[in-house]
Amino acid sequence: MKRDVSAAMEITVHADTVLQWQIAVARQPGIDLTESMTCVLDGVHLTPREVIGPHHTRLHVLDAPAGTLRVDYQATVLGTAIPEPATDYEIALYRRPSRYAESDKLLGYAAAEFGYGIVDPGMPARVAAWVGRRISYVAGSSAPIDGAVETLLSGTGVCRDFSHLVVALLRAVGVPARVAAVYAPGCVPMDFHAVAEAYVDGMWHTLDPTCLAPRPSLVRIATGRDASDIAFLDNHGGDITLTSMTINAFVDGPLPYDDFTQPVRIE
Repeated sequence: MKRDVSAAMEITVHADTVLQWQIAVARQPGIDLTESMTCVLDGVHLTPREVIGPHHTRLHVLDAPAGTLRVDYQATVLGTAIPEPATDYEIALYRRPSRYAESDKLLGYAAAEFGYGIVDPGMPARVAAWVGRRISYVAGSSAPIDGAVETLLSGTGVCRDFSHLVVALLRAVGVPARVAAVYAPGCVPMDFHAVAEAYVDGMWHTLDPTCLAPRPSLVRIATGRDASDIAFLDNHGGDITLTSMTINAFVDGPLPYDDFTQPVRIE
């Protein structure tokens, strides 16, 4: 499947700072990636430094002086990523509570709702379906500092909130789980999208309780414990304002069908 994705951001830098962004497609074995990225600040071309993180996540870092910065990224993705087995450390890491997926606060709740110690291959899909029924997608309903517990209590959220709750509940019942930032052809409203992944029977299965986009078309950007690891933009220093952002993602031809009850992994 051919997928074309792009992201454009305009950032007003009010004082010198260090910017970090994660918008480039993860360069995984098995995929053919053609891409370009330009960074222009007040007419001057700048070159960010690339830092490679876990799961082929790519972080771009730029020492940005005050001014108006424009970042443009385009990529064409072909092929199928080769799955990589999880290490023992990753399995242990993705069982632990984290900043936005506070599984330790949901142990009793999750055990009462789903049971504990009786994990089977269908558990992740059941948890994702439960979250999809329980939580309403409402744009702007959550704050950037809200985690899984706030989402459960409020009953509303956006894609990252749905994914955090799925991950927290799965970890609470003993299933290693993580989040991924993706480009999502077919997603409405179009934006960076977040999904959950659960490790079952030696493979990471992708879960999207929002059902906003077919999982076979997703393109991985970043992978980690929660939103703190997959944020598309981070600032270290002077004040900034994100004045505009445009995301696009398309497949060549019709979108694939997705039966959200069946296991799928991100390409």
